[in-house]
Amino acid sequence: MDYSVEPNERLTFGIAHQDEHLLVVEKPARLPTQPGKGHARDTLLNALFHRFGPQLQNLGKARDFGLLHRLDKDTSGLLIVALKAQAYDRLREDFEERRIRKFYWALCTAAPKPPTGVIRLPILEDFASPEDRAGKPRLAHISRAGKPAITAYRTLDSSELGALVEARPITGRLHQVRLHLDAIGCPILGDAFYGPRRAKSASPRLALHAHRLVFKHPASGQMIDVRTDWPSDLRRTLKNLGLHKPLKNSDAGLAGIEATEG
Repeated sequence: MDYSVEPNERLTFGIAHQDEHLLVVEKPARLPTQPGKGHARDTLLNALFHRFGPQLQNLGKARDFGLLHRLDKDTSGLLIVALKAQAYDRLREDFEERRIRKFYWALCTAAPKPPTGVIRLPILEDFASPEDRAGKPRLAHISRAGKPAITAYRTLDSSELGALVEARPITGRLHQVRLHLDAIGCPILGDAFYGPRRAKSASPRLALHAHRLVFKHPASGQMIDVRTDWPSDLRRTLKNLGLHKPLKNSDAGLAGIEATEG
């Protein structure tokens, strides 16, 4: 079969959940989610086509070959991928209606004040033309002219050197968690685009991990709660900050926060 996306068997990814309707995969850091300029065959979607090519090709470009959302290249963690058209359509509606809950762990330069809260700051995405950007990545910034953006957060641990924060983006704007934490004085370590220079060299990569997804299964209607452990490549950074590893199965805190645009 001729595929629209070239399969690449050399790329690896984890599978946290799999059934005939969908996958929840764990994307490694430094791996782009989908092909783009300079990344024709070294993305998660290329790897997915090696394993699930017929199903993804059948979904087609109109359904993003099964991709329902994306993670930044340097962010690791969980992504939902549909394998059937009906599953894609129902999950797409759930994303648009904000029924799918996403949770991130982030290592920050400092603990937020207050330690738990909701950030409501509009985000304006950079829609400059490809010619103007000259191959530069799309960025965004806090602006009254932007779209509403809401992020709930809580501090899990802190020290004099930094803090471990859990964030739940209610909306899905470009670089939302990164921008919002930076805006309240808690930039994420290793962020090459946002935050002070001292924070960029404090981690081997962007210290952001999508660790949990909660959603209703599009076929069975059952609630699916998928979680991952702290990423191995950030263990030393966590230890250097004097912070404790977060608990994979902790339900306290953000799971109960229901923020709205009101």
